[in-house]
Amino acid sequence: MTQGSEVEILLVEDNPNDAEIALRALKKSKLTNKVVHVCDGEEALDFIYARGKFNGNEGKKYPKIVLLDLKLPKIGGLEVLKIIKSDPATKAIPVVVLTSSKEEKDMIESYQLGVNSYLVKPVDFEKFVEAIKDFGMYWLLLNQFPGGQI
Repeated sequence: MTQGSEVEILLVEDNPNDAEIALRALKKSKLTNKVVHVCDGEEALDFIYARGKFNGNEGKKYPKIVLLDLKLPKIGGLEVLKIIKSDPATKAIPVVVLTSSKEEKDMIESYQLGVNSYLVKPVDFEKFVEAIKDFGMYWLLLNQFPGGQI
């Protein structure tokens, strides 16, 4: 896993088991070369805005995609989403909510705040790997960003 200008995926997940499953699924899909994992919403914002322990990453490119859990310590996922999507500098970063919440209110609020996709974590590992592979193919290989990159 790397930091700085090479980051393609920012994984924001506080549950160590879910993070490990996501990282294994990314690895199995050959998408782990450029992943940074953070454990709470505050760390996610610190990474994106190059502050706190990520201070010194100034001038880096933003991640190509953020995989965001909703139920996070310190700053919740919906608040992180709101901050990213309300800032002109970061609103073009694709954000995929990856959560165990099937609550319609979470889904509705996520879309109202500008989420690009909302995925409920499959319990079955192989289905999860397939979902990660599909999203990776689309967001990292097929999707086009203005100017070629974010």
